[in-house]
Amino acid sequence: MTNSYESPFCTRYASKEMQYIFSADKKFTTWRKLWVALARAEMKLGLPVTQEQVDELEANVENIDYAVAAEREKLVRHDVMSHVYAYGQVCPKAAGIIHLGATSCYVGDNTDVIIMRDALLVIKRKLVKVIDQLAVFADKYKSLPCLAYTHLQPAQLTTVGKRATLWCNELLMDLEDLDFRLSRLKLLGSKGTTGTQASFMELFEGDSEKVKKLEQMIADEMGFKESVPVSGQTYSRKMDYQVCSVLAGIAQSASKFSNDIRILQSFKEIEEPFEKNQIGSSAMAYKRNPMRDERITSLARYVMCDVLNPAFTAGTQWFERTLDDSANKRISVAEAFLGVDAILNIMLNVTDSENGLVVYDKMITRRVMAELPFMATENIMMDAVKKGGNRQELHERIREYSMQAGKRVKQEGLDNNLCELILADPMFMITKEEMDAIMKPENFIGRCPQQVEEFIENCVKPVVEANGVSDDVAEINV
Repeated sequence: MTNSYESPFCTRYASKEMQYIFSADKKFTTWRKLWVALARAEMKLGLPVTQEQVDELEANVENIDYAVAAEREKLVRHDVMSHVYAYGQVCPKAAGIIHLGATSCYVGDNTDVIIMRDALLVIKRKLVKVIDQLAVFADKYKSLPCLAYTHLQPAQLTTVGKRATLWCNELLMDLEDLDFRLSRLKLLGSKGTTGTQASFMELFEGDSEKVKKLEQMIADEMGFKESVPVSGQTYSRKMDYQVCSVLAGIAQSASKFSNDIRILQSFKEIEEPFEKNQIGSSAMAYKRNPMRDERITSLARYVMCDVLNPAFTAGTQWFERTLDDSANKRISVAEAFLGVDAILNIMLNVTDSENGLVVYDKMITRRVMAELPFMATENIMMDAVKKGGNRQELHERIREYSMQAGKRVKQEGLDNNLCELILADPMFMITKEEMDAIMKPENFIGRCPQQVEEFIENCVKPVVEANGVSDDVAEINV
């Protein structure tokens, strides 16, 4: 334990991989790689930068003396210039050409875009695996009838597997959004102080083509097809909002999933994993609380609310830029990623094909059979009409019997006797054998098995084949 605040994302929730992406080492080594790319491009385009200077910069990308940078920042109160100074201390030959023509956002904003890209790729990898695991679960239980609900009241039947496709499909929608946003990410480039590239026009003596070529060379080296076409000093903060909106979408889908599982666990139909020595409650030793899914719900709520930060930041930037974005964005964007990373880690665990969700098929069937008589009444009525019965009279009789059976179940705590009431009434002209033939849950699941198979074949399989399934193992610390 320490005597200062530590983010729970670091101590309890997010993976080491995602924590590194938002670490100081990742940030400042990326700054240095951008300075290398700038120097290399300027050298190739004829500015007085030598190969020796570029090589020196490249050799010292990871040689960061944070103490020197921190001490310098106390003096100059400027983080970028402090790191220019620290870089120059270990690159004396290149010290004079570091950051040549650039403004702070050259390293700050371009690094932010690179970090968001790298973080999105981690999210994508985990998201694809969760989708794949849910599809395996859906296929396994595609034919197991269970109660479906509208308004959280028993409606008709579905299957356990079909319901899982609903969770899976929403994550596929999120993956489509993620892929689109990844494909649209662009670097800020080398735009200068107010986005006019005036400093670079000065360096290249008015040669506009060289200024444009410089920006493209930097983008190529950093792994991007292009930079934004126009900007002020910064890239539009809508980019942060768009990326965080993708993350909030994943959080929405995860919250839907986790809440459904929490309710199903209350019904004793499906449970999340529960380890041999896990304690469910400090007071009630018998309890098996759905703590993993509760954590998903909790973290998802945070991420969904967090997306308002970049929204307000984007909407309150003045002209070419203001600095009220800085403190907010470095917290909100990072924590959105750390939150979704934590959510997906838990989902990887909960949906694991071998040790994940536990399905209690006998309890599911028991609860189905308690409600099935009500759901079967339309089939019973239609069969009676085919035999010559009056549809309106039959409907009224079923309504009366349903009220009686419902009262018996809810007020007296007895079994549902609706089928017995109908069998005893000659108006329905139905035998016990005919009733038994109707009262099979599989008669009421429609095309659920086929829908699951078609969904996996047409929607999930192409995604899995295109992206592959990682060997990620969930990191759950508590």
